[in-house]
Amino acid sequence: MEPHYTFHHELVKLNKKILKMSAMVEDRVRRAAAVIQTRDNEVIQSLILSDYEVDEMEVEIEEDCLKILALHQPVASDLRFLIAVIKINSEIERIADIAVNIAMRVQAIANSKHAVPTAIDFRPMSEKVITMLKMSLDALVNRDAAIARRIFLIDDDVDAFRNTVYEKVKDLIRKYPEHPGSLINTYLLARHLERIGDRATNIAEEVIYLVEGSIVRCP
Repeated sequence: MEPHYTFHHELVKLNKKILKMSAMVEDRVRRAAAVIQTRDNEVIQSLILSDYEVDEMEVEIEEDCLKILALHQPVASDLRFLIAVIKINSEIERIADIAVNIAMRVQAIANSKHAVPTAIDFRPMSEKVITMLKMSLDALVNRDAAIARRIFLIDDDVDAFRNTVYEKVKDLIRKYPEHPGSLINTYLLARHLERIGDRATNIAEEVIYLVEGSIVRCP
């Protein structure tokens, strides 16, 4: 078998793996966002117990990248692809971890004996974060820098929602200072969602690097 064919075949396999992992993590984020409203304990446990699957895939993809780098010493666009995959792989794994953190926060709120009603609807923020993640992964699939750049605009909306939740929770803690636990966890839900948005933005930056060869950072 010719070395060039082997190299190309390994790149194709690697691309399929990162896309499979992306789909897994997007599904986890959707379920984590939904459980904020439903507090479905079965979904919470499923998210927590299945975290190892993403961790194992992340390690496998990183090892594949390092092996390809060592054996084939790629250059130009192939090298950019491998560098981008290494970074995106890490971002996706961290997004999966954040989805688990959301599930654990919801579980803590649901189990709290002194939960304070907050009347905070996280659905608008969740929808924007899921949109950011989906767009970043679509940009990766289609090698589309234009889609990646549109994500930067949505990030400001997510940050604004996080700030709104912070102010609401701060006011509630003043009103109910004796039971801050569930209120702090409520704010942390917004913080976790915002971090997923940040990770999606990081993926978008790597897609731009992959497509254009230029390093950009969201302002």
